[in-house]
Amino acid sequence: MLTVTDVLVFDGESSELVETSITVDGGRIVEVGGKASGETIEGRGRVLTPGLIDAHCHAYGIGLDLLDIEATPLSYVSLKASHRLGAALSRGFTTIRDVAGGDIGLARAIDDGLLASPRYFYSGRALTQTGGHADPRPADRSVDTCCSHTGEIVDGVDAVRAAVRERFRTGSHCIKIMASGGVVSLTDPLRIPQYSADEIRAAVDEAARRGSYVAAHAYSAESIVHAVGNGVRTVEHGNLIDEPAARLMAERGAYLVPTLVTYSSMGRRGAELGLSKVGQEKNAEVLEAGLRSLEIARAAGVSIGLGTDLMGDLEVDQLDEFRIRCEAEDPVEVLRSATSVNASILGRSDLGRIAPGCLADMVIFERNPFEDPSVLWDARARTVIQAGTVV
Repeated sequence: MLTVTDVLVFDGESSELVETSITVDGGRIVEVGGKASGETIEGRGRVLTPGLIDAHCHAYGIGLDLLDIEATPLSYVSLKASHRLGAALSRGFTTIRDVAGGDIGLARAIDDGLLASPRYFYSGRALTQTGGHADPRPADRSVDTCCSHTGEIVDGVDAVRAAVRERFRTGSHCIKIMASGGVVSLTDPLRIPQYSADEIRAAVDEAARRGSYVAAHAYSAESIVHAVGNGVRTVEHGNLIDEPAARLMAERGAYLVPTLVTYSSMGRRGAELGLSKVGQEKNAEVLEAGLRSLEIARAAGVSIGLGTDLMGDLEVDQLDEFRIRCEAEDPVEVLRSATSVNASILGRSDLGRIAPGCLADMVIFERNPFEDPSVLWDARARTVIQAGTVV
């Protein structure tokens, strides 16, 4: 049993901090308030929040060259992934959703305690059409993509259905599809919708019958409308959204998961880390529109989560998502995105909140983020607790 005493608690939802204590037993919160019992951590007036959730992360995203990732032996990719996951946990991300990669082997290693990691929800390889985002082949090369760690080329309704069924057979939390062009892929324009309506509906139908959902990579307003109009539940990125697309998302109850830090990081360091010239040009377009997309979505009433999408060595910038988001939003809104909203995306009421029965994943910040938001991106100023254990 563990009790954290004398802390100001952000419960994941309320804008008010409450001075209280938190008692943990068996990895779950059993009491908010009450007397200390068991091992004690003295809060000394610091701020305690739910563990942070990154809803758009790629354990296998070890570089900015998709073909290089797919051609690298999975044994090496997995070892790199273990370091990426451990680093995320140390920053306070006690849960991640991996949308484009991951597999049951990595999940099993985490469950068996073979590596330090956030709680791990994975989609398996993202589905992409020929020539779509996650098709790693340059136009002027004849390459068979026999290896596929983060994405798989799947064309046609029947093939999509089979691929979705296979992902659920092997433990995927949700399905990821590529519904527009992307920054790091070489042959697809950013704005054009990808996958036919029938293909998207097939993926959505299969996911719904498993009690799950489809997440779609989509930048442009037209690709967002195409995806959400055919049943997609979460829109990843969404930088080029407009008001009508945002209204449709709100009407359908779709979530937006922005990943603004990845464009900032690629803008600063992408060229030195191997981002193609095409990728640099695409990145400039979506970077400029990032903060405006938040304003449009929030004004329409869209629920907004938080993700990072950092590939390769850019992962060290993970906490900068908070800095960028705080330029346009109040810290409490950003913290909600990273806790209770992301937990709702995952369909887990026992994550992202401080309440009896919730998993005891928590972060204790040395300073009050409502008064000094910079503590959110200061990795040194925090104590991370996962399942009631300080990590």
